Amino acid sequence: MILLASNSPRRKELLSLGNISFDVSVSHADESQFDGESPKDYVTRLAEAKARAVLHNAKEHHIIIGSDTAVVDGVDILGKPKDADDAVKMLKQLRGRAHQVYTGIAALRVHDLKLVTDHCVTLVPMREYSDAEIDAYVQTGDPLDKAGAYAIQHTQFQPVASMNGCYASVMGLPLCHLMKALKQLGVILDENLPLNCQAFLKYDCPISKDILKITS
Repeated sequence: MILLASNSPRRKELLSLGNISFDVSVSHADESQFDGESPKDYVTRLAEAKARAVLHNAKEHHIIIGSDTAVVDGVDILGKPKDADDAVKMLKQLRGRAHQVYTGIAALRVHDLKLVTDHCVTLVPMREYSDAEIDAYVQTGDPLDKAGAYAIQHTQFQPVASMNGCYASVMGLPLCHLMKALKQLGVILDENLPLNCQAFLKYDCPISKDILKITS
């Protein structure tokens, strides 16, 4: 029933925690930012664009899930680095400071094209990692396909000092927001998904219950 418009290993891993089967169709939507576009509008628009971009591969029974994540530092929206030097620059910019991660999601029901969107904002404080740690991490190649040039879950680099928001959203797919969106389309995910998420991430989420209480 679910068609994930992403080939991200992280998103596939998170979605699989819902104990549902899903298909994957890789989206190649243009990720350029519009002039004056807010981070919220940017990630929500791209999530929808990614979902619509794979409609030609969808079946009548599918609900397509699109998602987009952006690292926001002040007025700067940081996408994926262009190269290793750009990754180093981003990591130095974020070091020792807090920034925001915006993730937009879109759920598109194919048979009637009903669309539900949502977004999540998470404050992410970064630790004071050294230049040597940056260089070693960039040499692994891991930052090159990550918004903001880092993966929060990277076990060696461990860039984040602490967390008090949605960990899964920083990884690219806020599962509680997704549960809410799919519920509006008549799809009820496993009620244990939030607990599965926390167990998988080894993270006691302080906001999960509050998110699920909020109705759109």
